[in-house]
Amino acid sequence: MGLLLTGLGWIVVTGLLASNELAAARTDLKALRSSATVLPEPSSVATRGVSSGERAQQAARSAAGHAERAHWLTTGPAWYVAAHLPGIGGPFETVCGTAEALDRLTGEALPDVVRTASRLTADAGGSHINLSELRRSAPELERAGRAAAKARAEVARLPRRTWLPSVDRVRSQLLEGLDRMAHAVENAAVGARLLPAMLGEDGARRYLLVFQNPAEARGTGGMPGAYSVLTTHKGVLALPAFGRDTDMATARPKINLGAEFQAMYAPNDSVNTWPNTNMSPHFPYAARIWSAAWLDKSGERVDGVLSLDPAVLARLLAASGPARTTDGTLVTAQNVVDLTERTNYVMYRDPARRKGFLLDVARAAAGRLLTAVRDPYRRPAMLLGLYEVLRNGQMTAWSAHATEQRELAARPVGGSLPEGPGPYAGLVVNNAAGTKLDYYLDRTLEWSSSRCTAAGREVTVKAVITNRAPDTGLPTYVTDRLDMPDHETHQGDNRLLVSYFATAGAELVGATLDGKRTVMSSGLERGHPVYTFDVEMPVGKSRTLTLYLREPPSGQAPTVLRQRLARPLRVTVLAPRNCPAK
Repeated sequence: MGLLLTGLGWIVVTGLLASNELAAARTDLKALRSSATVLPEPSSVATRGVSSGERAQQAARSAAGHAERAHWLTTGPAWYVAAHLPGIGGPFETVCGTAEALDRLTGEALPDVVRTASRLTADAGGSHINLSELRRSAPELERAGRAAAKARAEVARLPRRTWLPSVDRVRSQLLEGLDRMAHAVENAAVGARLLPAMLGEDGARRYLLVFQNPAEARGTGGMPGAYSVLTTHKGVLALPAFGRDTDMATARPKINLGAEFQAMYAPNDSVNTWPNTNMSPHFPYAARIWSAAWLDKSGERVDGVLSLDPAVLARLLAASGPARTTDGTLVTAQNVVDLTERTNYVMYRDPARRKGFLLDVARAAAGRLLTAVRDPYRRPAMLLGLYEVLRNGQMTAWSAHATEQRELAARPVGGSLPEGPGPYAGLVVNNAAGTKLDYYLDRTLEWSSSRCTAAGREVTVKAVITNRAPDTGLPTYVTDRLDMPDHETHQGDNRLLVSYFATAGAELVGATLDGKRTVMSSGLERGHPVYTFDVEMPVGKSRTLTLYLREPPSGQAPTVLRQRLARPLRVTVLAPRNCPAK
């Protein structure tokens, strides 16, 4: 009995001490993240004589020390025995495992990441990105990625539910954080491999940078508008040329994207008509068309294509600081989305002046971002912001170099429509009226599975699309219907081509629009059956599209395509029914 009480007392005391150490480690990790996301006052840095990189390394060392002590406190015979007690050992096993994982993370993964970040964001004696340092960092980042992945796997194996909910929450939070870190470090390692060449380490590179306007929806986000040429050489970035969408009207790209693409998009002349070049949600299609269009227009080949929208500019301007156009308009993280997708149509009734203003906004914002990248003081926040928009696919990239493109296509930054047999749900809208009303578009998607049959799993998809445009007060350029409808319309009415990209091998059993059977066209893109509906969108009204599908057997939830418009898609995926393959 005495030995049992002694062991219990040891666990209580060391558990409390370990809890304090883990809390201190979490505090240090928060400070570490803040050092990367908050711009310090230059005067305070100079006064203390400590750089942001040095502060990050101090926080990382402190976190590692606390995590190591927490791990030490939760090892030994008493903890081993408690963790293996039948029925009641779960919380003790989880405490031991989370302390060990955090020790591994802070001791093996974090130092490499922090050292690399500190070297890359330091002033390397110039206004360029240090490409040789970036390339040298790849092995360290790959090692850190392996350590983070191992720590994540160890935590995933710990008991998910025990009789102590507070311990379960700690496991869940740590696992979520390790998921983020493992993916972040993996992506950073990929960037360290790819970016030196893409930024001109081995010779000058040229890219076409296209700005999309989600006020008129297209498959990859919004209609292609202003564009710029981006050059890179030895880590030095420049924007020597800007243009507007009308410049590309006469371009005739010499490109063949195959019979499947032709069958889907030829009716809209998606190769030769610049505003329709990105109706497919598969970004490499649009990028290849844009690359070929630029070659036809200018005679110049590009090494790749980048695309971004006002939401990306907002995130990057938050790190760089505001820009100012030639007429004095201040372009900030807070106003750039509204300014480019709504307000500009009110400011300029003349389309030529409006396009000129948008080009000025693009030039001012892009110039401000380049200035910030060259500034060692702002570079850490800029790189973090750039990573975030690349990680979640807000900013997309395509490379004309096959090795680079294979890496890009496998990640959100590539904007690829995935091929493969897994469950999939993709709701894509393309503006078919020529209006600029999609700024006011709300979309919801609900996916559910019902019974299993010999033919597969039955799936129901309900998409609700709402036109929240005001019925008065908008300029005619925003509301004019270029599709020339043969029925009466009202100001603010819209029309959409609504496409649903289903799981490979799925069959459509039936479809309704507002509860009534409806007609549609069908196609195939990258293995996905595609069902497209021509939907009139009266102002202030919602339309409900319901599809009934039979999909191949599966127990998984679908991967959801999230087309990026001004208002985000709201998604509900109900618990999937497990229909095993026969």
